[in-house]
Amino acid sequence: MVAEDAAAAADDRSAAMHAAWEERYAAADRVWSGRVNAAVAATVAGMAPGTALDIGSGEGGDVLWLAEHGWHATGLDVSPTAVRRAGELAAERGLTATFVVGDGAASIDGAFDLVLASFLHSWDPEFPRIRLLRDAADRVAPGGRLLVLSHAAPPPWSRHAHDDGVRLLTPEQELELLALDPSVWETELCEVRPREATGPDGQAATLEDGILLLRRSA
Repeated sequence: MVAEDAAAAADDRSAAMHAAWEERYAAADRVWSGRVNAAVAATVAGMAPGTALDIGSGEGGDVLWLAEHGWHATGLDVSPTAVRRAGELAAERGLTATFVVGDGAASIDGAFDLVLASFLHSWDPEFPRIRLLRDAADRVAPGGRLLVLSHAAPPPWSRHAHDDGVRLLTPEQELELLALDPSVWETELCEVRPREATGPDGQAATLEDGILLLRRSA
């Protein structure tokens, strides 16, 4: 009974999280810019195109950039509104991309040459980020890559910026916690990279992006 109660509570929290994201997207005409994240473009630019999966793809900016550059790209997000909006934007741009409603990499089948988790943070400790990233690693095909982008520090305009209880991990810490088999995975990038950005009210700031790029052996 205790295990059943815990499972039911986890389901309730998951449903609440999904509802919160759907509410956020449904409340605005657009949440994100529709442009690719700069770190994604810089990191992926030299790779040979193949199949790609973006976990938490939102309104599809990264997926559409991948499609423009020859990738067979799929976006996965918990919000039906975000998925619909991404599909509409793909049609407007004349791009072929797939968008699916789902809860993390464990909810989709197949293996991909590139699996991307871009700022896929979970502020709720009941939804640990490392578990989400391990699920993403499971979807990487032999010879493929896992690209994880993270906030090394909260943006200054974030409601979490001055919350002492919020702890963001460095790429090195995340790599250690992922505990992937070193005989299977090679670390190609593990660094923090500064990025100039503009906040929602026009404020300028230098953000710190964590970049972790891992390659699975063939």
